[in-house]
Amino acid sequence: MTAEQGRRSGQTRFTAVRARLEAFEPSAGPTSWFYEFFLFGFKQAWACLFGGLMLALLMATHLFYPDDAALHRYDFLTLAALAIQIAMLVFRLETWDEAKVILAFHVVGTVMEIFKTAVGSWVYPEEAFLRIGGVPLFSGFMYAAVGSYIARVWRIFDFRYTHYPSKWLSWLTAIAIYLNFFAHHYLPDVRYFLFGAITLLFWRTRVYFTPWRTPRWMPLLIGWLLVALFIWFAENIATFANAWAYPDQEEGWQMVSLAKLGSWYLLMYISFVLVAVVARPQEPDS
Repeated sequence: MTAEQGRRSGQTRFTAVRARLEAFEPSAGPTSWFYEFFLFGFKQAWACLFGGLMLALLMATHLFYPDDAALHRYDFLTLAALAIQIAMLVFRLETWDEAKVILAFHVVGTVMEIFKTAVGSWVYPEEAFLRIGGVPLFSGFMYAAVGSYIARVWRIFDFRYTHYPSKWLSWLTAIAIYLNFFAHHYLPDVRYFLFGAITLLFWRTRVYFTPWRTPRWMPLLIGWLLVALFIWFAENIATFANAWAYPDQEEGWQMVSLAKLGSWYLLMYISFVLVAVVARPQEPDS
């Protein structure tokens, strides 16, 4: 297959690596179980590539970026994130469909950031030239990292679903969640009703994923919780690196409240629904 054919088919350079790893024949028993676990971890790490690079940038610049640099640290992060995105497309580490999802997340995330910083939910404590209001443009890439992960893990593990609910109901719920992120500053917070709506819609839904040769499954609601927990851990690293600060962190860093885990779960749901527009949920092969 030529490079042009690879681009048209949506394949990346990881496709050939994955094929070689999946063709390996370990001995039966514990060795094969360990190898499947290794493949699961390897594919998860590859799906996290964009987010992992962003976290590494945040920490490295927090520790080593010179205070007297001509370019603000936040502006450097914006340019570096953009360079990573371009490089991933040029070197076919990411598909164009995934790039479209990342762009959508960048827009959705930046709009919410502008509002949330205006009402004091969190602040960006450092200077930036490349910003909108109080929001440096690199922040949109943090949301894009979530979208990138979901789009990539969906493709890499060949996600399939049983008992997937009505698409228009899932979309209405996602819109209600997004609006509540804004409205709860002025109206009663209805997030618990939204958690209930998600549970009613997806309580029977299983996600099937293929780490190696045998499809495995888990309840989709549990899968979202695990990803939200991972994002919460990443958020602690990001706030430690002074990427942004919540009101209780402005006098000194402390761990992000566990209450934020619920917010990330809701954002996880919005992220999933956005990716589903491109990936289109399918049932397992019979």
